[in-house]
Formats: sequence, structure tokens, C-alpha cells
Amino acid sequence: MTVAVHPPATLRAALKQVRARARPATRGRPDPPTPITVAIADDSYLIREALEGVLSHIDGVELVASCASGDALVAAVDATKPNVVLVDLRMPPTGDEEGIRVARQIRKDHPEIGVIVLSQYAGPAYALALLEDGAEGRGYLLKERVHDAHELRAAIDIVAEGGTMIDPTLIQEILAAYVAPRRTPLDDLSPREREVLAQMAEGKSNAAIAESLFLTKRAVEKHVGQIFQKLGLEDDEIVSRRVTAVLLYLTDVPDFGAADQ
Repeated sequence: MTVAVHPPATLRAALKQVRARARPATRGRPDPPTPITVAIADDSYLIREALEGVLSHIDGVELVASCASGDALVAAVDATKPNVVLVDLRMPPTGDEEGIRVARQIRKDHPEIGVIVLSQYAGPAYALALLEDGAEGRGYLLKERVHDAHELRAAIDIVAEGGTMIDPTLIQEILAAYVAPRRTPLDDLSPREREVLAQMAEGKSNAAIAESLFLTKRAVEKHVGQIFQKLGLEDDEIVSRRVTAVLLYLTDVPDFGAADQ
């Protein structure tokens, strides 16, 4: 009987062929993606049930914790390390802005975990408070959106990747409240009156202002009087009114004098 002795390299190749034949074919079948793990918190049992139901129908999302308070959520996050947290804005133990408090605590302890605050309040102040310590991995969504699996999944994906998701309704509110220009008392001044006030801010007397702007001293005094009146400084002493008007101008024009430095 002849016994064939395989060289080591040939033996290894043969073993690989045997193992390959023994394994089921996986060519063309990529491994399923790792699911995004999610923890939720809301003091309302009905809301938690609704969230659990929506999340259960979203492919690629796995619910790992469901809590009824902020403290329970923090403990669950420490234990399960989810990718994203969905938390109600108002719930025990602190009630008002509990969701913001939890988001800050998670930012401190687990900065890699995304947080979406859910709220029925469309005021922009809460969204801005959430973003105070950084916008990365943060979202603020109105509760009316969570019944839409596509919108909820989009928010989870964005926050999980370190992005920022703000409810479209709130973006409009923020733009209206914080981006739109705000009126100040100086907006009521005419261009000439603003020129006179700018000269006052440089410490010039009425006579020096008249010379600089090619006006009569009487015209400057008239403009100064109008400035005091429009700024609501009619009842103060002359010196006090002048100082107050200059302070208002410098507050409205923070870069005043920067070009001369």
C-alpha cells in the first residue's frame, strides 16, 4: 500500500479546501449591519409603549432599555451603553427640563452617546438649552413626529453619527426669535443724528462736532436734543444724558474704535 505524504504547504491547502466545502456558501451575502442600540425614557406608560412599538418596526434599530424617569435612564445608559437615547423633556424626578439635565449628564459621562429630547413644546428656548454644551450628537424633536417611523429613524441615524437634528418647526421659531434683527432705541435716530452721536462717543464737544461735520453749533445742539429725546433721556442732567447716550451707542456698536487700534 502506498501512502502519500503531503508537504506541509500542500497539506494546508488541502485542509483549506475541505473546510471551504464544509462551510455553507456565503458569497454575495454580506454580514448584516450592527443595529443601532436605543434607550428610551418617558414617565407616560402610553408614550413608552408607542415608542417601543414604532422602534420595533424599524430595521437596524434595537431597543435596549425603557425607563420611566431620568435617574433610571442614567443608570440604564451606564449599564447598556446605547448608541442613542430618546428622552422626554419633562419627567421625574426634577420635572421641568429633566431631559436637558439628562442630556448634559450623558454628555459628561458618555460623550459618544447621542441624545434626542422629545417634547410637545415648540418653544425654541428648550432646543437652544440642549445645544448649550455642544450640538454634536444632539436632537430635539416634537412628539408628534415620533409616530412616523421614517422621521424617527432619520433622527436616530443623524444623531448616532454625531450630527444635529432640530425639528423643522423649531428651526423656523429660532430664526424668527434669534436671527431676525432686533430693534434698539438707536434705530429711531436719523443718519445725521447717528453721526453726531458717534462724534459724541469720541469725546468731542458740540463745537468740535460742528467743525467736524461742517454744521453750525446751533444745528448740533438741535441734533443732540433730538438724540436725548428719542433715547428717552429728557429728564436727566445734561452731562448725565450725554454719558448715557454715549453708553447706549457703544453698546449698540461693540466694534467702535477698533479700526483705530
